[in-house]
Amino acid sequence: MSSQPSATSTAAAETPLRRIPFVALDAQFAEERTAVLAAVEAVLDSGMLVGGDPIGALEERLAKQVGAAHVVALNSGTDALILGLRALGIGPGDEVITPPNSFVASTAAIVACGAVPVFADVLPDQNIDPAAVEAAITPRTRAIMPVHLTGRVCDMDAIGGIAERHGLTVVEDAAQAFGSSWRGRPAGSFGDIGCFSAHPLKNLNATGDAGFVATDDAGVAERLRLLRNHGLADRDTVVSWGTVSRMDTLHAAVLLERLDRVPSVVARRRANARRYQEKLDPSTVFAPPCRQEEFNTFHTFVVQLDRRDAAQRFLAERGIGTAIHYPVPIHLQPAARELGKGPGSFPVTERQAGRILSLPIHQFLSPDDIDYVVDQLEAFFA
Repeated sequence: MSSQPSATSTAAAETPLRRIPFVALDAQFAEERTAVLAAVEAVLDSGMLVGGDPIGALEERLAKQVGAAHVVALNSGTDALILGLRALGIGPGDEVITPPNSFVASTAAIVACGAVPVFADVLPDQNIDPAAVEAAITPRTRAIMPVHLTGRVCDMDAIGGIAERHGLTVVEDAAQAFGSSWRGRPAGSFGDIGCFSAHPLKNLNATGDAGFVATDDAGVAERLRLLRNHGLADRDTVVSWGTVSRMDTLHAAVLLERLDRVPSVVARRRANARRYQEKLDPSTVFAPPCRQEEFNTFHTFVVQLDRRDAAQRFLAERGIGTAIHYPVPIHLQPAARELGKGPGSFPVTERQAGRILSLPIHQFLSPDDIDYVVDQLEAFFA
């Protein structure tokens, strides 16, 4: 057996290792420390830890940003989906069409309402295939839940047309797409409701779980306000059975502070994405191109490549953090067995699940960091 190092290991040894984390929440806090701590201190000084002015101010600003008449602040993006579906009257026996390659929360929200998730396969860019949506419609179909995965808005012209032809409700899972748009129209403004997450890893991020629903329907907004607060019309009058899903006032204050920073955050992430797209070798790494109609905010930057697991290990050995969103499609999860969709049911989703890899895209990367990631991918395939 030869004792000589391989060409790849020799090249790696000659290249100084760098540490490139997949997320950089510490860097974000360092950049905004004074302003965020002041916002938190103001809430604590006020003694108003539930409700209060920050909630109303945030809802008003988010409504303007999303282009909706109403925004209702909630405690998570998952509750935004669950309570949104309930506010629309979707429940037992209703079918909701959604993709199987999302985070589990989208499908779980349908199940939590007693409705039935019906999966439709996806396109090469990972977003739901409108043709597959139309093929999945049955007499029991009540709604379509497109998921704007990675910050890329689905083809809402096609999906909206399908919904109109069949008299269906549209529930946008825009958890990963705050600030994104399609033909200049914001994500979350196409459907009957738009459901958002402000989880710490999102581009607009709270310091814990938070979310909100956008809608033009005043009746839906009012039902959401009741549902999030025990169904209480006032302190002593329960008009419907609700739950506790209020956004914490501390989160609202932090989100108000961070809202002004989102355009800068998105601009930096988009610049990183452009550099990746310019430098990655398309013969080995597929990065879905941006379409003319879309404005992608790049919550994640997901590429597709062969020998994904080996590539991920190779990058980790060289200090590069990556993730997989998501390695097991929802229809193949143990909890989904009762839905009766085994391997081979959704071939595009299943093939992508073995090839997708999320590269670092956060706003604190330098051009040299991007180049280092690309160089290491080239070294792996060499």
